[in-house]
Amino acid sequence: MSSRHLGRTVAMQTLYQWDFNGYSGDVQEIFERNTSESHLDSADLEFCQRIIKGVAAHKDELDQLITKFAPEWPIAKITIVDRNVLRIGIYELKFDPEIPAKVAINEAIEIAKNFGGESSGKFINGVLGSIYKEMGDKK
Repeated sequence: MSSRHLGRTVAMQTLYQWDFNGYSGDVQEIFERNTSESHLDSADLEFCQRIIKGVAAHKDELDQLITKFAPEWPIAKITIVDRNVLRIGIYELKFDPEIPAKVAINEAIEIAKNFGGESSGKFINGVLGSIYKEMGDKK
């Protein structure tokens, strides 16, 4: 497993906990607890933290995009895992120019397959693919 993949996994787990707790508490404290015994180097920890801070800062906008591209699924009805995998994938697509779109989508699908339900990978692929198509050549 690549260290960036592991970083995204830790980011998803941190955001999952923050979401599960109703966004109460400091997401930074959750991150520090989740990484206290990790084998991520400082660059990977910084990458992971960039995702967490970015998702937290853009959460409302990310949720609006989820609502727009998954209209049959109210945001509160999407599983916590899928919701946060989507937030990470959309954040990387829209706000992180260093991450190629196809990498953002493929990583999100893999994390969804590992931690989500039976149809999570297809759901994540459909939503992120639709967002990517709307973006056109922007990335």
